[in-house]
Amino acid sequence: RWTKYTPLGRRMPGTRFVAFKVPLKKCFEQNLLPEERFSPRDLIRKVQERKEELGLIIDLTYTTRYYSREIPNRKTFLRFRDLVRRFLMANKDNDKLIGVHCTHGLNRTGYLVCRYLIEVEGMEPNAAIELFNTSRGHPMERSNYIQDLQRR
Repeated sequence: RWTKYTPLGRRMPGTRFVAFKVPLKKCFEQNLLPEERFSPRDLIRKVQERKEELGLIIDLTYTTRYYSREIPNRKTFLRFRDLVRRFLMANKDNDKLIGVHCTHGLNRTGYLVCRYLIEVEGMEPNAAIELFNTSRGHPMERSNYIQDLQRR
């Protein structure tokens, strides 16, 4: 499924967030076609081609077991929120981006970014979800994640 998703979304307008799928180490690329490959080096190059710069990368691949469909817990959200707040405070004088990824850069990533926008920035839930989906280029797929966000 990893190859089904575009590597890198667009910066979410009005935010510092950009979502992407997990970049793979070179050792994992042997079974992929050249156009399917996406490495950490590719990530940096693609961001630079857009005249943007990553200042922080939040890796969510460790937060839940790969097959778990559970909503990220409160502790995970609070850790995410605090990382983002600290970064923004320390980077008021620049426009560096916060790159966020899980395996596909979609469900866990979308959930935590949207929850941050809803709970910290005061954005309306459906507006946050739509902004994420449009910017990522793929809609969040897990209905339980979407429903939880809509109740906030």
